[in-house]
Amino acid sequence: MKALFLVGGMGTRLRPLTNKIPKPMVPIMGKPLLERSILNLKNVGIDEVVLSTCYRAQYIQRHFGDGQRFGMKIHHVKEDIPLGTGGAIKNTEEYFDDTFLIFNSDILSDIDLRELIKYHREKAADVTIAVTQVDNPSMYGVIEYDEKGYAISFKEKPQPHEVTSNFINAGVYVFEPKVLEEIPAGRVVSVEREVFPQLLEKGYKIAVYKGCSYWIDIGTPEKYLQAHMDIMAGKCRVSGLDFSGKGIYKGPGSDIHSSVKIYGPVYIGANVKIEENASIGPNAIIGNNVHIGIGAKIVGSVIWDDVVVENGAKLVNTIVASNCRIKQGCEHYRTVYAEEDSRPMAI
Repeated sequence: MKALFLVGGMGTRLRPLTNKIPKPMVPIMGKPLLERSILNLKNVGIDEVVLSTCYRAQYIQRHFGDGQRFGMKIHHVKEDIPLGTGGAIKNTEEYFDDTFLIFNSDILSDIDLRELIKYHREKAADVTIAVTQVDNPSMYGVIEYDEKGYAISFKEKPQPHEVTSNFINAGVYVFEPKVLEEIPAGRVVSVEREVFPQLLEKGYKIAVYKGCSYWIDIGTPEKYLQAHMDIMAGKCRVSGLDFSGKGIYKGPGSDIHSSVKIYGPVYIGANVKIEENASIGPNAIIGNNVHIGIGAKIVGSVIWDDVVVENGAKLVNTIVASNCRIKQGCEHYRTVYAEEDSRPMAI
């Protein structure tokens, strides 16, 4: 089985974090979200992936290449102009001749892919859509379904009075290749607004899978930060990391002074230098090649790679993007610091 990732979005709601990198490449616990998602596929025996790219496609191409270093086979299909979710799927049609998975690449979830695939086959479905339950579905695509678990209607971003279901499209699908014939070629197409409703009209079977206990769209800085706090709290498991019991993860090559106080849960990447009397945590994520100065304090924050936090600086519930320098004595609360010469943005 193969998988397709839709990675062409511009990530405008996640700016300024996506000013220089595409949204699927923002780090989750020190690794790009897309990398973590691709590596998860190996657990279910999927070793061939297609990436549908557009915005900053070269950044993704450079990181993943042909996939050899990840033990995967990776194909890159670049759109010249954004074609929408349906158009992007159609644009990769040549790669799929059997059942395959599709992922929106800005989603972090704990979905059991083996169970999803099993459910799809048991339902003899043409498409299976994973759904998740939310309190306020008006910002998402709502799916209504019958007692047998098959979709009967779709509503994109309904008004509050139109809400009849709290189950929303989770952005994870199983497709049969014959469905691709129903998607128009050469133009912008929305799989949510256009393709799925038309498939229902034509009698295709669309199954609804509800086995998604954790789900978050990291589309805004606030949600991006929340995703990390949820991982630290054990609400979402990340392969290779376990923060139960306020765990402390330290990468190789770190130089941490004996006077540094670390309050778990904490993630510290590789080649990190932390100087005396600094205080780290709880809920601190520090990327690779970071230098934290004397007496600095970091709480509830996500620090990307190659960052310098000077002496006495204080970061609380803050995101700092790569290659930034936090000046001596500066204090940031609930902010995003993404450009060296710009003012921090409030979360």
